[in-house]
Amino acid sequence: MHASSGSRIRYVIAAIVGAIFILAGTLAGFLHNVHFPTAAEVTSRRVIALKSADGRDLLQKGNLRLPPVDAKDMPPDLIDAVLSIEDRHFYQHGAVDVVSMLRAFGQNIEAGKVVAGGSTITQQLVKILFLGPERTYKRKLREAAISIWIEHHLTKDQILTSYLNNVYLGSGATGFPAAAKVYFGKKVNDLSMPEAAMLAGMISAPGHDDPFHDLEAARRRAAIVLDAMVANGKLTEQAALIAKLHPATPNPTETSPPSAGWFVDWVYNKAATVTPMLGGTVRMRTTLDLRLQELASNIVKSTLAKYGSEKHAGQAALVAMRPDGAVVAMVGGRSYDNSQYNRAVQAQRQPGSAFKLFDYYAALRQGFTPDDEILDAPIDIRGWQPGNYRRHYRGEVTLAEAFANSLNNAAVRLSQEVGIGQVIAAAHDLGLRARLENNPSLALGTSEVTLLDLTSAYAAVSAGKAPVNPWGISGVQMPNDRDYLPINRPDEQQHSLGQYQAELVRLLQGVVEHGTGRAAALQGFAAGKTGTSQDYRDAWFIGFDDSLVVGVWVGNDDHSPMQGVVGGSLPAKIWKEFMEQANAPDMAGVLGTTQRASSTTVGQSREPFRLPDQDSVLPRAEASPAQTSPAEAQSAQCNVPVCQQYYHSFRASDCTYQPYWGGPRQYCAR
Repeated sequence: MHASSGSRIRYVIAAIVGAIFILAGTLAGFLHNVHFPTAAEVTSRRVIALKSADGRDLLQKGNLRLPPVDAKDMPPDLIDAVLSIEDRHFYQHGAVDVVSMLRAFGQNIEAGKVVAGGSTITQQLVKILFLGPERTYKRKLREAAISIWIEHHLTKDQILTSYLNNVYLGSGATGFPAAAKVYFGKKVNDLSMPEAAMLAGMISAPGHDDPFHDLEAARRRAAIVLDAMVANGKLTEQAALIAKLHPATPNPTETSPPSAGWFVDWVYNKAATVTPMLGGTVRMRTTLDLRLQELASNIVKSTLAKYGSEKHAGQAALVAMRPDGAVVAMVGGRSYDNSQYNRAVQAQRQPGSAFKLFDYYAALRQGFTPDDEILDAPIDIRGWQPGNYRRHYRGEVTLAEAFANSLNNAAVRLSQEVGIGQVIAAAHDLGLRARLENNPSLALGTSEVTLLDLTSAYAAVSAGKAPVNPWGISGVQMPNDRDYLPINRPDEQQHSLGQYQAELVRLLQGVVEHGTGRAAALQGFAAGKTGTSQDYRDAWFIGFDDSLVVGVWVGNDDHSPMQGVVGGSLPAKIWKEFMEQANAPDMAGVLGTTQRASSTTVGQSREPFRLPDQDSVLPRAEASPAQTSPAEAQSAQCNVPVCQQYYHSFRASDCTYQPYWGGPRQYCAR
């Protein structure tokens, strides 16, 4: 009997020890490869805060974050609301609330699956930052272990601060500072009691209780929060009743327009690759001009709404930059809300005749002039027979005429004379970064490019030096800095276009004045090039005036043909409308502000582009004397302001201009 009792005791002890080893082994397996974070990983996670050129917040869709705010600087009502509904004993218990966990365990056993967590705020923070929303016992054990670790290395206030700035609150807002701005248009420390209760109520189900989607559901949840505050002794019943009788109503702030999302994504992705993941908030001032951005977006949207269905044109993109590459507007499609795909940056499309800029630049570098002649006639290159638009050929034409009228066979014949290799070299020297195929059809733009890349190459012509790299960040403020530090972009290995700039501008100006781009003509100076790919799959207009370089693309995502849309139709229309409104009197201050911001940042300013007199930049031909004397011009009462608008080669002293086709200077009779 005694021996039998001893055996049972040994058996029980062995079973307990075995169970302990099994449990320990199970726990070791669950906790294998668990990462225990440093204090910085919890409290100093990176936030990139972007601002427009005029200082307005630029927020990412689905990831709206603002610089973190310390819990002690948030309203006491907000802190009481969050703790009352999420973890009322946060400051009393440790990392894990055993009572809450046992209660949740009972609910899970009854349901036969994990339906309740009983998580403390520390555990919720671990789930947000490190583990994700998976509902398994393994994840809960890891969550508890990391929470214990964190509570041994951080104060409760540090944990709460991190939680309040990292919890997701619907409509893309992460953290209470962002949610306060998104839903109520105010800073977090300005929230009222009803507003604080509404935001606190969204923590458990931000999608369901989002006031933008279901205001009544959000108000019902806010009432539950107010009741929890009363039960927790943080609010009187009278104050709770008053808050319920005057519930919060969303008042969304005027942040950046949705269309700015394409630019924000472009800049944010660039910034994220070079800023450390830890260290706090990095503030960046960008080059984006929000008024120009809204203007560009509205014009693209209205043009597609009016002509898109008829012309089977589903998408369009626009990039506007200054000649130094500072991007002031970027539209990546018809609607950012419907598609975040950036057709200005990501889409690779055939540029068609917009590529001919590089054919002719190569020719100029080989000694050709705009006045030299080239044969525009059928050509056969190893069985490939390109054709002009509507199969119309003009015979012997000047390079200027061939370029202005976008004559395909003349361009192909010219590229064959200078060599496709030279065309590729010219394109790359002008800043085009695309991969170019060495074949005869390259002359007609069959290698794919992006709108941003092609527009940057045209910016080089406007600037008179290449390459011009597009950029969008003008200043940076690190966590410990008081002010924005200007970005001193590294000195790029740029080369001057020299005399070729004036010749290229002359060619581009001819396109607008009497060529395929007449629909883009402005009251003042304008230069650009149309482009249309085969079967009307892509249509382009890239050009510039005195202040801006703008590229426009129109087409379909599935590469389906449009109904006769060419570069000189919808793209030129969009380009002209944007340019005219961007340069309207009420927009002049906007553009000037952005230019000043850029020049302050880079340390240099740029005078508006002025085409020099042709007789001073074309050394190959001796300048002809003016046919009209200054006295004669003055006696004819020359209209100097109007002539200056129309002719960049205009000379006020004798009221003459240099015709694009060369020859003697002509009297301006406008």
